[in-house]
Amino acid sequence: MTTPTLVVVLTGMSGAGKSTALHALEDLGFFCVDNLPPPVLPSTIEALEQGNLRRLAFGIDVRVRSFLDNLSSVMDAIVAPGRELSVLFLDASDSALFRRFSSTRRPHPLSTSMEPPAPLDVLEGIRIERERLSGLRARATRILDTASLSVHDLRRAVFDVFGPGAAAAPNMRTRFLSFGFKYGAPMDADLVFDVRFLDNPFFVPELKALPGTDARVRDYVLGKPETSELVTRVADLLAFSIPRFEREGKSYLTVAIGCTGGRHRSVVLAERLAHDLSSSLGRAIDVVHRDVEKATLELGPERGGGGED
Repeated sequence: MTTPTLVVVLTGMSGAGKSTALHALEDLGFFCVDNLPPPVLPSTIEALEQGNLRRLAFGIDVRVRSFLDNLSSVMDAIVAPGRELSVLFLDASDSALFRRFSSTRRPHPLSTSMEPPAPLDVLEGIRIERERLSGLRARATRILDTASLSVHDLRRAVFDVFGPGAAAAPNMRTRFLSFGFKYGAPMDADLVFDVRFLDNPFFVPELKALPGTDARVRDYVLGKPETSELVTRVADLLAFSIPRFEREGKSYLTVAIGCTGGRHRSVVLAERLAHDLSSSLGRAIDVVHRDVEKATLELGPERGGGGED
């Protein structure tokens, strides 16, 4: 069965936040095109569908100039079996739009795109733009008033409409990364947990040559009461925070778990926490072991009172 195509037409007043909203849609996995002339919209959608792209977003506003006049018929042509059309219109009060243009010191788009007589000031440009977009606003499936929204608030609002929890929207990508502190902490980690205080399998002769993916190492690490308590506490923290990171609009989250060499303890904890949270949260979680093959088996002092692992 072919996946239905979701087509989002993002439009609205200049200065209302369309760039921010389009970037948010792109982060949600939409294929985004800005300022596309409306007459080529139906054929563009067909071409993208042939490439198996099913989440499409198009920014359309007064910059398309006279093409706005025939936009209604173009919108009718978009509607077809197997497609869902959503029109998101961003609006704000004239005073809010005027303040934003004043703070950026940019002219209104109509002052440079219209044939004479073009509007001479921002307020006149806003008035003419409202008139030209009135038909598109009437077709909106959702209108967002951004007058009191920060860029972060607007991003969250777009995620509320089209993001996780909305129909068929993908979840935030979550990754658990095990690593060794001796090779440096990962720069892309959002959360870092140091597990070097746990008993170290490196000092068990029959275990030190084995990786943390081996069942014997896993049983040793997880069999300790301290490890069980740590797993419970960290899992509770992540079960609380992961959905809230997602609600905030994050597209991906990296949880890094480190031991000395990244071979034993961090590997076991990353595997166990990813398994438990994947089940409890009902989502796929990626697991990457960055340093499991790097760790050496040479004895040496461990920072903080242990040894290598």
